[in-house]
Amino acid sequence: MDFSLNAISDFVSKLTSSFTKKSGQSFIGIDIGLSSIKVVQISEQKGGAVLETYGELALGPYANAEVGQAVNLPATKIAEALIDLFREANITSRTGGVSIPLAASLISVITLPTRNESDLATMIPIEARKYIPVPVSEVSLDWFVIPEAERTFLRTNAPRSSNTTEALLVAIRNDTLTKFGNIMKVATVSARFYEAEPFSMARSAYEHSTSPTMIIDLGASSTRIYIIEFGIIEISHTVNRGAQDLTLALERSGGLTFAEAESEKRSKGVVGNPAGVAALEFIFSEARRIFLTYQRKEGKSVSRVVLVGGGAELKGITDIASKFFDAHVLLGSPFDKVTTPAFIGDILKNAGPSFASAVGLALRALQQ
Repeated sequence: MDFSLNAISDFVSKLTSSFTKKSGQSFIGIDIGLSSIKVVQISEQKGGAVLETYGELALGPYANAEVGQAVNLPATKIAEALIDLFREANITSRTGGVSIPLAASLISVITLPTRNESDLATMIPIEARKYIPVPVSEVSLDWFVIPEAERTFLRTNAPRSSNTTEALLVAIRNDTLTKFGNIMKVATVSARFYEAEPFSMARSAYEHSTSPTMIIDLGASSTRIYIIEFGIIEISHTVNRGAQDLTLALERSGGLTFAEAESEKRSKGVVGNPAGVAALEFIFSEARRIFLTYQRKEGKSVSRVVLVGGGAELKGITDIASKFFDAHVLLGSPFDKVTTPAFIGDILKNAGPSFASAVGLALRALQQ
């Protein structure tokens, strides 16, 4: 089962590659979160990726909860929601890629005491035990040897030996792969690959740059923070606060129901509400700490901070975030990677941050 990258080198080399699939073939990207499912369908036409349809469906109602609430659904319920989304969004393809949440994966750059790549297949599973907090038998492993050109620029302040190899290690829990496999079977989806979400997200939100980029993914129950350089994920960190916490802050401070607070958050944002702003500032304070620690340790400046995820759709969020970073802060625009109808440009711009992972998955499926 191809769970991550089809060799991570494809990810590194094809972030902005051209497409070679036959015209007319359509592929989907499926991003299953705790509060919603996102699906994007694209096809290749005249050498470029073209958006055919997309959609999002809240998962709260499938657990008798509210829209916007994070829920832990069994595979059967998620499959039911996915089938409903296919119908509502007029998704016609059943072939593509599926995102695996960061919480079910581990990503790390590791150093191995050899330059002989033929030794890695034996050495990496042994070395992985130092980085993985569960038995290696409970995860599926993939890795990519970082090319010397990229290695030269990465970790400039760290001592390096000419007799070592640096590799990007990815581990995904087998029970998660089994659950997602069952979901796809019920929904009759042919999953070409399962990919850890940072890679699909970076494919659509990251642009090649001479300096590192921070991506902040504001999910429902948590926020994921990544620092990427030369296509390599240098840092991955989770803050256990997300967009749902902003809703809860508005609910408590305003005496509202969760549904009322969620509606207010989506229509007005949190600017002007001290409780909502405080919840958001906590997230950015944590991201700033990682931002500054990385810059001090590596002696490099992070040039851009890209906001993605459902929480990035909040009104005024870039103004709040800009106060925390000495870098350009912008919203992710994953739909810029594909050709879209001009008349829905504004809609896609507003919805774009939520679909970063789904777009990245569909792009990889089209490339393969």
